[in-house]
Amino acid sequence: MNTTELYQQYKEQTQKAADLQYASAVLGWDQEVYMPQKGFGARGRQLATLATLAHEMVTSGTYGDLLRELSQRNDLNDEQQNNIRLSLEDYEKNAKLPTEFVDKITQQTSASYDAWLRARKENDYSIYAPELEKMIALKKQQAELYGYKEHPYDALLDEYEKGATVSLLDGVFEKVKAELPGLLKKIANAPQVDASFFHQEFLKDAQWNFSLDVLRQMGYDFEAGRQDISEHPFTTSFAATDVRVTTRVNEQDYTSLLWSSIHEGGHALYEQGLPESQYGLPLGAAASLAVHESQSRLWENCVGRSLDFWTFFYPKLKTYFPQQLEKTSVQDFYKGMNQVKSSLIRTEADEITYHFHVLIRYEIEKALIGGTLSPKDLKETWNDYYEKYLGVRPNDDKHGVLQDVHWCHGSFGYFPTYSLGSFYAAQYFGQAANVIPSLHEEIKNGVTGNLLHWLRENIHQYGRRYTSEELCKKVTGKGLDFSVFMNYLQQKYSGIYAIG
Repeated sequence: MNTTELYQQYKEQTQKAADLQYASAVLGWDQEVYMPQKGFGARGRQLATLATLAHEMVTSGTYGDLLRELSQRNDLNDEQQNNIRLSLEDYEKNAKLPTEFVDKITQQTSASYDAWLRARKENDYSIYAPELEKMIALKKQQAELYGYKEHPYDALLDEYEKGATVSLLDGVFEKVKAELPGLLKKIANAPQVDASFFHQEFLKDAQWNFSLDVLRQMGYDFEAGRQDISEHPFTTSFAATDVRVTTRVNEQDYTSLLWSSIHEGGHALYEQGLPESQYGLPLGAAASLAVHESQSRLWENCVGRSLDFWTFFYPKLKTYFPQQLEKTSVQDFYKGMNQVKSSLIRTEADEITYHFHVLIRYEIEKALIGGTLSPKDLKETWNDYYEKYLGVRPNDDKHGVLQDVHWCHGSFGYFPTYSLGSFYAAQYFGQAANVIPSLHEEIKNGVTGNLLHWLRENIHQYGRRYTSEELCKKVTGKGLDFSVFMNYLQQKYSGIYAIG
């Protein structure tokens, strides 16, 4: 069989497996947005069936033989070579997981999510704890199946960020612990900015409609997506032509919806920018979770929390909430949205304290997977860490250990990518501003098309071709550089808090 025919055979089988995975994603989206409470049992079975079928397709011996045969051919073009290289890596990793394990962990995900929702409703971690313990046991088993050199958590980190290890991340978070507290101390000693105007009555429909305006202005294509309400904001993609975001609404706190929408919108713009011609193939997928987070954090923070952005949007926002914002200037609004203050909720944290929220989860995940922390002690450990790193202690479970959805999905190893993504975002935005000298003026006038085009050309179009570090070097000329993020913070907050 010639190479063209073999590659077509590979493409068809890989895309069929992707069809099953995306169909599963549709059911997962429905589970978190519209599904009735009694549907969890059947939904878990349905998701497990689709997951095991897809797993069988991409771990079969014939599929592996096909990949190995193609990897030896010397007449593949560059795109084809990269797809085969990455698919073979995926195959060798996926083949380590027995089908029965995939079935079991998929069903456990639905059971854990159901328990998490009930626990959130009752504000009681004990409802969730037994199902979480089962999930953690399965993730430990998964780490053993994958294999690792130093720490079992390394095997799970690699799922989201290729090459990430405990030793590497310990170094990154040591910089967080060494450099951020000094800036926090300066801010703490300065007069606090006012953010009280965010805590008034902001009617749901008006919040919702303004968030749709913002998403459209960012470039989110509503003919290829939609926004809905969920318990925890998320983005999901079934193809570059169908990428959906969710958010949540608090009528007494405007910050809850707005930045969740912008954050998820950043994720969605990435997914909508992936090459449609590579549907279901590695070059049609995101580079990594850290790169994905770089896109959401770039839009949420570098753009969405900038004075430039609100120079354009604030007059529009005041038409939605004229009474609430009557006495608040755009400068005060900008300062208020960037208020630095220790808090309990990660998704609503400022750009500085946010990384202590991530650090806490990283430390806890390491301990849970490494076996030095038991799930039964998780709640107390969580509360102790919040007191240690942020000086606040949760008074209830909903604002503490139950705030994130990730663990019930089995997403251990995901949280560190939030911080990595923020650090990459500062580098990418800085580079975009260098390449587009008029960028800040454009954002002041509500024009974000050139920024989106730059991201599409420099990041989105490559799919998984490059690792995070390779991509960062290609785009900015160097790998991850924490000092760029620190410079960004110091420049921004020296103006907000007048700390010099």
